[in-house]
Amino acid sequence: MAAISLTPGLGRVRAARLADSLAVAVAISLPWSTSATGILLALWLTALVPTLDWSLVRREVLTPAGGLPLALVLLGAAGMLWADVSWAARWDGLVSFLKLATIPLFFAQYCRSERGLDVFAAYLAACVLLLLASFALVLWPGLPHTSPDFGVAVKNAPAQSGEFAICIGGLIYLVHRAVAEGRWIIAGGWIVLMLALLADIVFVATGRTALVMIFVLLAVYAATGLSKRGVMVMSIMAVILASIAWLTSPYLRARVEQIWTDAQIYEQTDARTSSGERIEFAKKSIAFIASAPVLGNGTGSIHALFEKAAAGHTGTQGVASTNPHNQTLAVGIQLGLVGIAVLWAMWLAHLVMFRAPGLVAWIGLLVVVQNVVGSVFNSHLFDFVQGWTYAVGVGVAGGMVLRAQRGKSA
Repeated sequence: MAAISLTPGLGRVRAARLADSLAVAVAISLPWSTSATGILLALWLTALVPTLDWSLVRREVLTPAGGLPLALVLLGAAGMLWADVSWAARWDGLVSFLKLATIPLFFAQYCRSERGLDVFAAYLAACVLLLLASFALVLWPGLPHTSPDFGVAVKNAPAQSGEFAICIGGLIYLVHRAVAEGRWIIAGGWIVLMLALLADIVFVATGRTALVMIFVLLAVYAATGLSKRGVMVMSIMAVILASIAWLTSPYLRARVEQIWTDAQIYEQTDARTSSGERIEFAKKSIAFIASAPVLGNGTGSIHALFEKAAAGHTGTQGVASTNPHNQTLAVGIQLGLVGIAVLWAMWLAHLVMFRAPGLVAWIGLLVVVQNVVGSVFNSHLFDFVQGWTYAVGVGVAGGMVLRAQRGKSA
């Protein structure tokens, strides 16, 4: 509260600049620290709110891209009323939705700010530092780190590889543009960085979801930004790189083959495996949605439902999950088909928003596509790092796209 009282003293312009700088700091902290990110987000909001043009915020909320994230948050708040769990559990469930409410605020901020690209550059720089830390841990495993995974300094392998996949998606555009403009040295530098990120995913810390993301992002970029000849060249290069990765990385092969073997073990013995748990969670989640199909079981009800279903069982059936590992199911359990409809309408609105050409629109598009693909295998909007990556990425890119559109109109 003390920070709020200090903001008017800064002046509107200085507070707006501070909010821009804090958004850059948030992008730097996201790959590294959830605690630092949470603190910086609170400071960002404190600096931003007094500078906002609320008529502009209202205009953004009335658009599908800005209004649907807020609608999902409000629906989550309403879902607290019919959840049959403690109020603490209901509040924990609502917290998972709240980050989406910042998207229209980012729209309003970057409709006026010219520092949007600083946010994306800062995120890339933070991931490059994370890449260097990962390689350092491979060479010197005794270096200080907080992750239990090999070659990962902080968080875990799925989080790190997902962040690197986003960077690879952005670098695809930069390489293409540099080649088209004949800037071969710059293109070579971006290619080296992209291959280093890919090498870390393939040989050091593989998140299987990240592998799927990379192929989908390549396909989306080929479909939206390349000629027929470009599509052919990219396809050949992708096949060559995938073949090299598969033949040279026993670690990668083991991770991919584990999907099939885990599923077989689950079907034959019901022993706990990663793939088996996901299959079991999906089966139970569909049953939970069927029991309350329209408005769901209420916000915060996921863990209680899994606990009830797991009672008296062992193995995979006895796991009381807090997460169905699928965003659509996570929303559907709590908010029913109405919630699922709002979720997919939001994703569609954001995909449509970034259909324009250019770097900023591509960044926005890749963040949305990455989230949609990742949410097939995880509840990414409800996860801290992935959820805030979506809110910040879509919010900043969306604000810049809106600013460009309105500038042309003016």
